[in-house]
Amino acid sequence: MTTLYLKEELPEGQAPTAFDRHVEWQKRGLPHAHIITWLKDMIHPTQIDSIISAEILNPGQDPGLFEIITKNMIHGPCGPLNPNSPCMKDRKCTKKYPRKFIQETQTRNDGYPLYRRRRSEEGGFTAIVKIRTNNQQIEVEVDNT
Repeated sequence: MTTLYLKEELPEGQAPTAFDRHVEWQKRGLPHAHIITWLKDMIHPTQIDSIISAEILNPGQDPGLFEIITKNMIHGPCGPLNPNSPCMKDRKCTKKYPRKFIQETQTRNDGYPLYRRRRSEEGGFTAIVKIRTNNQQIEVEVDNT
């Protein structure tokens, strides 16, 4: 177990609102932790959308990041396009995709947030993703669901 000393970790003369630490090894090396320690008031649900995004971003804003996200961070394919996907059980995605469109992030009673996912008409974006199905490559337009 590692003891963290906040004084050594924080810039001098600065009082941040939170301190976070990521520890990831896994694959038999064990530990896995995502820790956030609130030093002041916790973030309010109204502030989540300005910090965290679960949406496809604007390709014109940062084309490089858009490409990384659309290549590596889009779930699927599953459902009718790939019923044999590992996430499928009883013809449903165990990761709960596709998800509903939501105009603002909501926090549930269990503490798990439902992140904002906007339709294209409401300011959301889409992306074309290449997938392999039935031994051929096809292009599919994906949105924030």
